[in-house]
Amino acid sequence: MLERLFGNQNTEKILFFLLENDKCYGTQLSKYFESALSGFQNTLDKLEYAGVLVSFLEGRTRIYQFNPTYPFLNELTNLLKRAYEFLPDDIKEKYYEKRVRRRPRRKGKPL
Repeated sequence: MLERLFGNQNTEKILFFLLENDKCYGTQLSKYFESALSGFQNTLDKLEYAGVLVSFLEGRTRIYQFNPTYPFLNELTNLLKRAYEFLPDDIKEKYYEKRVRRRPRRKGKPL
């Protein structure tokens, strides 16, 4: 839908995913969308270089999220929210909605 505006499909996927899930990492995206990891990593790097995203390490995993100091963050998220409304429901459920854990966490395991 917005891929022509953003330049490629990976950018659209990443931004919609972050809109719904707040954080992501490259391997997570490649598994969700069943696509090559390198494309997502390159796009994440470009978005971070542009200042739209920021990254930090959790253990050995680089986590990305929207940059709260990005000057056009409100406008970007409003555009994404509006465009997200027009996505088909099956696409939303398959790729962007938060997934519910199917099996219980081991007893006594910390969150």
